[in-house]
Amino acid sequence: MKLNSFARRAAMAVAAAAAFALPAQADVDMSGKTIEWTIPFSETGGSAKWANFFAPLLSEALPGNPTVVVKFMPGAGSTKGANWFQKQKNGDGTVMFGSSGSTQFPYLLGDPRVRYEYKDWEPVMASGTGGVAYLNAEAGAKFDGSANNLKDMTFIYGNQGATRLDLIPALAWKMLGMNVEHVLGIKGRGDGRKMFESGEATIDYQTSSGYLKGSSAMVEAGKAVPMMTWGSIDENGDIVRDPTFPDMPTFKEVCEATDGCETSGAEWDAWKAFFVAGFPSQKIAFLPAGTDPEIVETFSNAFAKIAARHDFAEISAKRLGKYPMYTGADAKAALGTAISVDADAKDFVVGWLKDEFGVELK
Repeated sequence: MKLNSFARRAAMAVAAAAAFALPAQADVDMSGKTIEWTIPFSETGGSAKWANFFAPLLSEALPGNPTVVVKFMPGAGSTKGANWFQKQKNGDGTVMFGSSGSTQFPYLLGDPRVRYEYKDWEPVMASGTGGVAYLNAEAGAKFDGSANNLKDMTFIYGNQGATRLDLIPALAWKMLGMNVEHVLGIKGRGDGRKMFESGEATIDYQTSSGYLKGSSAMVEAGKAVPMMTWGSIDENGDIVRDPTFPDMPTFKEVCEATDGCETSGAEWDAWKAFFVAGFPSQKIAFLPAGTDPEIVETFSNAFAKIAARHDFAEISAKRLGKYPMYTGADAKAALGTAISVDADAKDFVVGWLKDEFGVELK
């Protein structure tokens, strides 16, 4: 699916959320069952907050009101949990998995630790998100909307892994000419926030849910200063301000204000391509390969029912941010965008990862 087509669908999803049409319910009863929803990160990050937000709503929306339990399986930047899920063949609806951009990127880049195939899985819901990069108070005092005054500083960042979603901030900071040292191998972005809180890290980024729930308190206390969001994609495929953080500049704006940073060319095209793959459909809920089609339909319908709630826009904005949610055919389309990136962008990032981190993917 082309970027502009997906961006138009995303914009339409936001506008139509209040009038979500409910499909017919499949004849499935899940009374007395327990659904284990596995998240391949630690319990402190944005994916945990996403799943914990939806779990009780899903229990209420599914026929028979089964118990939905969120479980965590961190390791290897989420590939441990994804590889485990690939082996699951329990198609009765009691096994779910929550993917993130940090699971999608290793797949896109051909990370040798990947033993999973997205096309085998059954997507039942996808939702977009954004991200916020922020500085400690010392650096924040020097930030003027550009990175020009930050180039003589050295920053420390807790990084999940070079091929994970963290490549978005890592490449952005490089393009801005900033000197950022990466501490690799943390289990989730929540652990990166803990490093920042303790002073072990001096720069951080969180997806919107993690920022709203955890990092915003540090900003209010004067211990952190927002630098930029990654932005959002409009119906024309252009990067615009994130609807959840309309007062914050985007990376594109900060880049345009920073000497030597370009918003055109191979570097920019690669960053934008991976941003589009990683954020507009950043978090996806799956059932395993081989799940009965009626059960897949039941879960898709349940998530559609959640989206149709009169209070959904309000409660999701507070916890997750203002982003579209997709079910049914739209969730499959969102998955297609999330696991597709053009060859030039991939080649650029593969080369950059080798030069910057010594990661060999070819």
